[in-house]
Amino acid sequence: SDLYAQADLDVLITGPSGTGKELFAQSIHNASSRQDQPFVAINCAALNENLLESELFGYVEGAFTGASRGGKTGLFEEAHGGTIFLDEVAEISTALQCKLLRVLQEREIMRLGDNRIIPIDIRVIAATNKDLFSYVQEGKFREDLYYRLDVLRVRLPSLNERAGDIPALAQHFVDAYGARYRAGQGPQHLSPEACDLLEHVRWYGNIRQLKNICLRAVVSCPGRVLGAQDIRGVLGDEGSELRAA
Repeated sequence: SDLYAQADLDVLITGPSGTGKELFAQSIHNASSRQDQPFVAINCAALNENLLESELFGYVEGAFTGASRGGKTGLFEEAHGGTIFLDEVAEISTALQCKLLRVLQEREIMRLGDNRIIPIDIRVIAATNKDLFSYVQEGKFREDLYYRLDVLRVRLPSLNERAGDIPALAQHFVDAYGARYRAGQGPQHLSPEACDLLEHVRWYGNIRQLKNICLRAVVSCPGRVLGAQDIRGVLGDEGSELRAA
């Protein structure tokens, strides 16, 4: 990721849901020359087309019914000098894809209801859990936009494919949740047996699921060492299916 961070080119991150695509995008930004500038993240599937357009590009006063007085700065402008992270980019409508392509080509935007062109200096990191190339073949995603986004590509494997990373990831989450929910009680450490158990869980929710397990363990286990029995106690149904050693 360090090589990609220094390259200052647009990046497409692919991988199953919950594999930590936003975390990875943030780490690319943090290791890049843009690290002191904004990192702006938006989930493209969370907003309808009209809201997404006004969020991305901003608007001037009176651009549409309900527009705020004085207008609004768009996220592309807010990310100026830094990085914008477009999660679930496959969900963008074809009409908006055309406008996004122009931003990537020209590095300039126009607010809704305005005729003034605003130059922007941004790095775009996009992410999807879909097969974007098959979307292109089916006519759901513009081919030219696909190749604009797919300059550098990162595929994040599922947690089951990277079991060796689990102990370090889990301890990181235990530390982070401990600082938030166990103030003054001292740090907790996962025992080797607990780590071994976590490495053999069949993870369906990937990192998102691992974070939940670590949070449950931190909140419900008062001891300084989290053992295999503690982890079994918070795994619930997820612990009933373990992968072979």
